[in-house]
Order: sequence, then structure tokens, then C-alpha cells
Amino acid sequence: MDLAYQIYGEGPTLVLVHGVVHRQQAWSPVIAKLAEHRRVVTVDLPGHGLSPQLGEGDNAAHMMADILERFVDEVTPHGERAHIAGNSLGGWLSLELAARGAVASATALSPAGFWVNSLDERRTVETFRSLRFVSRLLSPVRLEVLRNPVVRGAALAPFFSRPWRISPEDAAADAASLANNVTAERVAESDFTLSGPIDSSVPVTVQWGGLDFILPVYQALRVRGVFPHARLVVMPFAGHVPMNDVPDAVVSVLLEGSSAASATESQHASAA
Repeated sequence: MDLAYQIYGEGPTLVLVHGVVHRQQAWSPVIAKLAEHRRVVTVDLPGHGLSPQLGEGDNAAHMMADILERFVDEVTPHGERAHIAGNSLGGWLSLELAARGAVASATALSPAGFWVNSLDERRTVETFRSLRFVSRLLSPVRLEVLRNPVVRGAALAPFFSRPWRISPEDAAADAASLANNVTAERVAESDFTLSGPIDSSVPVTVQWGGLDFILPVYQALRVRGVFPHARLVVMPFAGHVPMNDVPDAVVSVLLEGSSAASATESQHASAA
């Protein structure tokens, strides 16, 4: 599958993966600063943005991981192992590729898959379905309604702690994707069990926003049990999509996560 993607800057490759019903433009607030230090690759997941629809299959999340693993291999220069970072679904995909040994490091921002029980998971699914329903109702007047800053703030509050930073046009585009994306339901019914444990030599960073209303911060308590060696970062004033809320802090987390991996790989190379 040919995924839509863009490449910025030079340096170690860092692949950025957005969340469900989002698109690669989600990373726009952090690309410029990241590209000063990394070869940044942004990508539209299957069924999102400008990428083709996902094919038939029983487990959409793992199917996406298969496609993303091949993509990462294709866009990474020969002899290099890429770093990966993702938000929400993209966070889970990043951890899954780390579990497969396919990346040098993984950084996950409010990743899916850390629900405390089945009711918690169902709450997330039903929240998305409710938001999709409202977005479809507003379809004929979506842009006009979202020009009102009060309405825009209320509509985007589940995703952003600073929704006023989102332009009406970007808000309308995201709302249209939320309403029309045909892959979202398949993702919601996926099995988010990782393929296996992540090797402790692969640096893992998990960031969570204290104002995340999609995947609440209490889910971060499960991180240590799944990844004892992970670095856990809680940003008290960030929402579910922190790139818009606290871009400088996100840049720091992403650079530190991939720098730790670079140091680890250098140690291995020296030992060899």
C-alpha cells in the first residue's frame, strides 16, 4: 500500500504517526523544531488523510501495524533503524512496532490500549461514537458553526486543552474526518494486545496529558506494569492531542526519547 507522507529535515529518522480519524497535519505545530534535529517523516495511516482505505480483515489495528512496519522500513535509509512516535492509535502502533523489534525507540503520546477494564474501553468507544453523531448532525453548517469560538472550544475540548488555538478551517476538517471516516469503527473493535514484550534495550517513552478526556491520565498507571523500563512523562495541562497544547514540551519529549535510543545504539556499536 502506498501511504501518503512527507519528509522534513535531516538527521536520524523519526516517523510520526497520528491518531484515529486524524491525519499527518496533526504534527504541524512541532515539525519545524523537530526538523532542526531529525529527519522527520509524517504519514497518513490507511483510511486517513490521503492514504488508501484499509483492506478487508479481522483486526484493523494489527493490519495497520503490518502496513506501517513495511512503510517504516521503506522510508528509512539503508543501514539505519528509525525512531517512531505516535499519538493515541499512533501511540499504540509505535509501541507495537517496538514490540516487533522494528524500530530503535518508541515514544507514545496518550496511547490507546491502556484501558483499566472493558468498561473503560467501552467508555472511549462510546465517546467517539457520540462525537461522530454530533459531527454528522452539523455537517451542512459545520464550518459556519465552528467559526464561533465558544462552539469551537466546546466541540474540541475532548481532544485539546487549548482548543482556541485551532483554526475554524482545521476544526472543520477534523470534524469532517470524524464524521466520515469508515475505518474508525473497525479500529474501535480491534484487539489492542501487543505482539509481545518490548526488549528492555529499546527505549520507550510514554507521555500523558493531565487534561485528556478521551484516554484519561489514570490509564498511565498501567504503563509501568506493561513496560517496567519505560520513561513516563505526565504533562498536567495537556489534552489528548498535546502537539497543539504544549508543542515545545512535546518536541523535548520526542527529541529526548530518540536521543536515548541513539545513545543506546552507540553503546552497542562500541561493545561490538
